Amino acid sequence: MRVLTTTELRVLELNSEYLGVARMMLMENAGAAVARVIRSKVEKGSRLVAVCGPGNNGGDGMVAARHLAGDYNVTTVLLARPERIRSREARANWEALKSLELTVKLYVDPIGSIADGLLQKADVVIDAIFGTGLRGRIASPYKEVIEAMNSTDAFKVAVDVPSGLNPDTGEIHGVAVKADITVTFHAPKPGLLKHGVDEYIGELIVEPIGIPAEAGLICGPGDVSAIKLNRSPWSKKGDYGRILVVGGSRVFTGAPALAALASLRMGADLAAVFAPKEASLTIKAYSPNLIVFPYKGEYLSLENVDELVKLAEKFDVVVVGPGLGLESETLEAVLEFFSKLTPGKRLVVDADALKALARDLAVIRGFKAVLTPHAGELRIVSGIKVGESIDERVEAAKALAKAVNSTVLLKGHVDVITDGEKVKLNRTGNPGMTVGGTGDVLSGVTATLLSWSGDPFRAASAAAFINGLAGDLVALRKGYHILATDLLDALPEAYKLSLNPSKCREVRPPETGWLPVG
Repeated sequence: MRVLTTTELRVLELNSEYLGVARMMLMENAGAAVARVIRSKVEKGSRLVAVCGPGNNGGDGMVAARHLAGDYNVTTVLLARPERIRSREARANWEALKSLELTVKLYVDPIGSIADGLLQKADVVIDAIFGTGLRGRIASPYKEVIEAMNSTDAFKVAVDVPSGLNPDTGEIHGVAVKADITVTFHAPKPGLLKHGVDEYIGELIVEPIGIPAEAGLICGPGDVSAIKLNRSPWSKKGDYGRILVVGGSRVFTGAPALAALASLRMGADLAAVFAPKEASLTIKAYSPNLIVFPYKGEYLSLENVDELVKLAEKFDVVVVGPGLGLESETLEAVLEFFSKLTPGKRLVVDADALKALARDLAVIRGFKAVLTPHAGELRIVSGIKVGESIDERVEAAKALAKAVNSTVLLKGHVDVITDGEKVKLNRTGNPGMTVGGTGDVLSGVTATLLSWSGDPFRAASAAAFINGLAGDLVALRKGYHILATDLLDALPEAYKLSLNPSKCREVRPPETGWLPVG
């Protein structure tokens, strides 16, 4: 049986909305599923009390009450003032219940004074107080209402999770509903399967609510929401990422600057570049926001490695490769750097550094790394020719990910992100992004998100989505006359939009599809 944490389920819900399956539809399906189960267990005409909190769990309970009205003697109790209902979907369902005065009795009971008496007379109780968002111990009046529920002989049905039980850990937050049936949605949460929680769960029933399979496959707003950070007023420099970019050479100076600036635009606190002295002067000139550490020579060599290792330990994530060059000694220096770096370090390996891995794949296995090849680079690194179909691209990326025990972000018309087991496809982006430098921007975005989450697969999935969305914003305004620096300017807007499923759904150049038709 597949088990999903609350974070994983939240990803699916937001991605469903991005795909066009609105949260209102999911709430309707959830409440209807609860009603279906009750009809199968409880005879018509029974006295039913739905106790609803102000969140989406309460909204699910309101939908269930509406579906059961007419066949059951339905009373709905809202344990909050209506203006405290938190979501648009739950508010809409409260308004719908207010129109059903012939079949549903409504009570607003923010202090829990009415619920106790109603519960003692009920044949069936729907527990829709708290869902998957519960944090901390249960306080009044919810504590007393839950205790009143448990003291009745009524048949108790918990919506998604029994209120008071942590859906991820199975921990009881002081008090929890002891349900006869728990109707959970889409997949069980891990806390529902923990040893010792049976008296709270009762019979566990898993009901589908219309989340499409694609919600778990495509990259979307859910992937971004899963790793976003809320900035504390007491934040200090470094809390949101220190990124080091190892790149640049006598010829190539723009690539490392783009990666570092992208990491800053994404929200990192500090971005530095380790580059040859000659290149460092040019990189410094690009922006006063960049810190540049110059080293001797025209390109990275073995004599620079010890200095680089010492410097890298001061940063959260190291991006290796943009503009580094393909000198034989540079490739050897990259491998030497990886061999001396502390295991577990967070890395983004891009561009020229990928070619070094072709000499020794094993050197990268001990890190939390994201590799960002295009099809040609993947072939150089692994020897695997990447086919044109999505299935072939997925298999090639998975093979490399398994070989290096890392996450691979295979760039293309459809990006493939995989850790060798899990797979995501990203469909943002457009043909205008073939211009040089967009991959360097992606590396910088990935680095910042990796510093936030520590999870290479999630960081790569969110980064691919945001970077492509930035490119789509530019294409809508300028056509396919895109510069990599245009993406830098679009990143803040793209990140903001990426947290709004319905809005970012609209940002797509209309003539570009992502799968072949016919």
